[in-house]
Amino acid sequence: MEVLILQHPLEVGASKGTGRLLHLCLSNSVLLTGERFDEGELRAALHAGGRSPVLLYPGGDALAGLAPAGQRLVVLDATWRKSRKMLHLNPLLAALPRASLNAVESGYRIRKAQLPDQLSTFEAAAHALAATGADAAPLFDVFDAFIEREAATIAHFAARA
Repeated sequence: MEVLILQHPLEVGASKGTGRLLHLCLSNSVLLTGERFDEGELRAALHAGGRSPVLLYPGGDALAGLAPAGQRLVVLDATWRKSRKMLHLNPLLAALPRASLNAVESGYRIRKAQLPDQLSTFEAAAHALAATGADAAPLFDVFDAFIEREAATIAHFAARA
């Protein structure tokens, strides 16, 4: 399944940002940065290759309805607050059909949000791809390595303080 990652500008330099990491791991992904996108450019990105976009965001149907062929998974790489603003500023995004993750536990232990369904962009996309039958094991391996590296860095600096 093709993936379109829409990254909020404040995520570009984030040390724990996972949208860019996701893009680097997926050969079939496109990464666009912005808060408000040009409508024509966004429409072209959403429907490139004749695909039907589906937004991975709360409030939609369970992922079981996703079909890898013919669809493009759209993920927002932003804080929850900023993602809501991106939806508000881009009516094309707000109008997309949605797919949701339900009761998925986060492994992103290096951040404050630890409640179920509070996943990073990387985790959410990996779970969504796995739900379509794609082999997401390599993505979860990369994510685990990323978390271990970040945790070691945090521990190193905490020990020096």
